[in-house]
Amino acid sequence: MIPAIRLHAIDNVAVAVRSIAKGESFFASADEIVANNAVPPGHKIALRPISQGDSVLKYGQPIGRASQSIQIGDHVHSHNLADEHVVQTEITQTFPPSAPQQLSRTFEGFVRTNGRVGTRNFVAIVSSVNCSASVSKMVAARFDAERMQRWPNVDGVVALTHEGGCAMAYDGLKHQMLSRTLAGMVNHCNVAACLMIGLGCEQNTIGYMAQKYPLVPLLSPDGRELSQSDKTPVLSMQDEGGTRKTIEKAERLLEILLERANQNRRTTVDASHLTVALECGGSDGYSGITANPAVGIAADRFVACGGAAVLSETSEIFGAEHLLVARARNPEVAMKLIERIEWWKQYAAMFGQQLDNNPSVGNKAGGLTTITEKSLGAVSKSGSTALEAVYEYAYPITTKGLSVMDTPGFDPSSVTGKVAGGANLILFTTGRGSCFGFKPTPSIKITSNTSLYERLDEDMDFDAGRILKGASVEEIGEELFEYALRVASGELTKSEQLGIGDNEFAPWAVGPVL
Repeated sequence: MIPAIRLHAIDNVAVAVRSIAKGESFFASADEIVANNAVPPGHKIALRPISQGDSVLKYGQPIGRASQSIQIGDHVHSHNLADEHVVQTEITQTFPPSAPQQLSRTFEGFVRTNGRVGTRNFVAIVSSVNCSASVSKMVAARFDAERMQRWPNVDGVVALTHEGGCAMAYDGLKHQMLSRTLAGMVNHCNVAACLMIGLGCEQNTIGYMAQKYPLVPLLSPDGRELSQSDKTPVLSMQDEGGTRKTIEKAERLLEILLERANQNRRTTVDASHLTVALECGGSDGYSGITANPAVGIAADRFVACGGAAVLSETSEIFGAEHLLVARARNPEVAMKLIERIEWWKQYAAMFGQQLDNNPSVGNKAGGLTTITEKSLGAVSKSGSTALEAVYEYAYPITTKGLSVMDTPGFDPSSVTGKVAGGANLILFTTGRGSCFGFKPTPSIKITSNTSLYERLDEDMDFDAGRILKGASVEEIGEELFEYALRVASGELTKSEQLGIGDNEFAPWAVGPVL
């Protein structure tokens, strides 16, 4: 294995493919490079002298400026590289690429009465407020693996609980975001049936949700004719007489919902029904070279099938937004993305923060120095097709093709927004080892390096690190696309086999706790 690779002809740094010892020499193009320092795997080494204040180039793009003079063979990282990125706010012209050649593929999915198609068949308990969270989880706990054998066509019962629902301005931004997220989960194509539980005096009433955001029709509290109805039953702890009585009634209702959900069967459907969430977490210096570009190839395939691919984590698009702006379908789409970036800059400043506070400690240990460097690698998950739409958090994803959803960089909150928007499959890249699952949507974990895949073999699903050993990005991306279709058809991911995904539901809600 070569010690380091240069990713673009104009780059003045290379990425260490393995550990490079101090004094070790290697060739980059025609030049011999001698390492002046030990360079960990995934980190950068200088190929040319870089004066203080000059740009450091990776991926053919500036990732920051040298904070001190850098010599050939120097380790390039936080000690001599600082971020410097200015968002271009003027849109003069956009260049959407041509549509990809169409593909015709299928998978085995659950067709719902509204025409949408699920990749899984769950029954959900949705808590309207944190005060009913414990009751919701207690009800779900009564339906363990042994009991669930009665309903073999149901993937499980998941309690979707959260920290909010009260102490917020009525119909304010925080209220709207939470309600929209919960409504998206109630209506999700992977949820065959749902039970909603509230306390009774919360700000986020179920009635508000039903009025503000279209829900599966709600059933009156007495639950009459539930077995013949597609409606969603609603329970209020205060009306039912407290914790124990609510749990007992919820248990009886859930058995009826499970019988209903168990009637569903997988059928062959077009892959255009797939909406794929593109996510990265615990990234390292290889993520933007292997796993993320491979996901980009798979994303292009899903778009070619007539499906949707959704990028997010706006705070981790910062620094690479110009690449998406250049691919926007029209100036309006481009400007909406820039507006979200500018909102994030102002939002972070309110708390004395900057967007370049990211990358995380783990990211930096893996070789990522600046947010621009991290973002350039992260955006490669989006593939090469036109940017068709930009959505605010948890809005229904109705546009086919590539879109961006405005979310934070915190993985659980980011994924929650995209799933609430309708994502029924998750492609999740990691270089450090994010062990992530998310019920009710399967999460495929893709490693950027083979050593991680082998070390966490019970958690990781797909090894994109083979690209470092000579496999092409195109080849690995195509293999990932085929594997994702099998997962959509019911093949279990590692996180599903381990039972992970009950606690990752984490709605993002902007605003004060009052």
